[in-house]
Amino acid sequence: VQLQASGGGLVQAGGSLRLSCAASGRAFRRYAMGWFRQAPGKEREFVAAISWSTGVTFYADSVKGRFTISRVNAKNTLYLQMNSLKPEDTAVYYCAAADPNSTDYDGLPYEYDYWGQGTQVTVSS
Repeated sequence: VQLQASGGGLVQAGGSLRLSCAASGRAFRRYAMGWFRQAPGKEREFVAAISWSTGVTFYADSVKGRFTISRVNAKNTLYLQMNSLKPEDTAVYYCAAADPNSTDYDGLPYEYDYWGQGTQVTVSS
């Protein structure tokens, strides 16, 4: 599967953005999906994930309550709604996909098999 992230931009602290990740192929619904981010000088970190089978979601503590991951299988698209943005959310955001055999009992990924290019999110103070 090929992934294309979009929707990044410059926003003031407290603002919102919605990232999208368009996936190629007909089997999107069978992939568990996730979002990661990488800030300058830092390692890539997990942001959120969504199951392929149960709809279960999982978030990093740093974004819990502010970000929402969702997917529309009919559109082959993954979303990340980001509210109450903070300057520390500034990073390049990446979407990723996991084959069903790379997921746990809830259908959440424990490893990712495919990665998209990133989209830059900049939050000004």
